[in-house]
Amino acid sequence: MKKILIVEDDVHISEMLCQLLRQYDYTPVAAYSGTEALLLLAQDSFSLVLLDLMLPGKTGTQVLDELRASSAVPVIVLTANTDKETTVKLLQSGADDYLAKPFDVNELLARIEVQLRRTIPHESDTNLLRFMDITLDLDCFDAIISGQKAGLSKREFEILRLLMMYPNKVFSKNNLYESVWGDEFLGDDNTINVHISKIRAKLNAISPDTEYIKTVWGIGFKMSDV
Repeated sequence: MKKILIVEDDVHISEMLCQLLRQYDYTPVAAYSGTEALLLLAQDSFSLVLLDLMLPGKTGTQVLDELRASSAVPVIVLTANTDKETTVKLLQSGADDYLAKPFDVNELLARIEVQLRRTIPHESDTNLLRFMDITLDLDCFDAIISGQKAGLSKREFEILRLLMMYPNKVFSKNNLYESVWGDEFLGDDNTINVHISKIRAKLNAISPDTEYIKTVWGIGFKMSDV
């Protein structure tokens, strides 16, 4: 059973979500503060996180920032604030999706299913990751297009792997640097830009007419829409 962390300080909403997820064979775990959520995330592994923004202790945004420094677990934010500025900040911080409160439970279940379907590979393909005509071989650490290897470096491979694992997610430069380098991002855009440029060049050397990585201006990078 897939384990889902519910980070919600409203006891009634938390209990409702727990009951709902159990009905669909998920294993819910409740956290009532940002601090408790980070503790649980450090102690256990989860298939997905439902994250409220307004929390006691550390806010949902702070939880998301700290989580993205070490994990790519899918996060669906539950928020009462859906203005454009808030949405952009959520994407920059690494949210995979968001849902406005009050939400329809069927829509929430559908969004959960979509995120889990994207991140859980088929058993026969556990060493392969595919997007468009790219096959990422996790054994040889390279991308293959039309039978040709791209010749990626270790860091280039890790960046592309992260982007392909979550092809609809926009990764900020902060997300990419801290996930791939495992260090604090100090605002050096050039490091990420150079690596993205090299990945694009190596992929386009094999398939020159295809755009694989899209720049989302003001936010970061994602795999191109298909």
